[in-house]
Amino acid sequence: MSTFSNKLVAVMNEKIEPGVVMNALAHMCIGFGSEIGKEPLRLTKYIDADGGSHPSISEMPFMILKANSNKIRATREAALKEGIQFVDFTNTMTIGTYLEQIEKTKQTKEVDLIYYGVVLFGDWAKVSELTRKFSLWK
Repeated sequence: MSTFSNKLVAVMNEKIEPGVVMNALAHMCIGFGSEIGKEPLRLTKYIDADGGSHPSISEMPFMILKANSNKIRATREAALKEGIQFVDFTNTMTIGTYLEQIEKTKQTKEVDLIYYGVVLFGDWAKVSELTRKFSLWK
């Protein structure tokens, strides 16, 4: 088994209803996957014994952790400082149409945002350091 130089981690807000937080995770993964691309994420086509294809599954582990909004905010800030790629999702991204969400986000100061989650991708040691205190999502 090969080692991975990069780590993929999501830190999700444990206080948000599960269906809403999973929707936030899905949105972040779609956007992040398109940003990072197939090669860095090590997306592979798995083939089953019947020859069926299961495309675009990452070879890398993907840890889902939990924290509150303030800890997610701090993790996002640390990722910015460390140059770690990330995507986040906030409460303003759940209100009305996508146009209303864009406008609501534009009108909301960062300190007033409630973070639903952040997905990080970068150097294994750096991402591990930023997320080591968080528990696994169960």
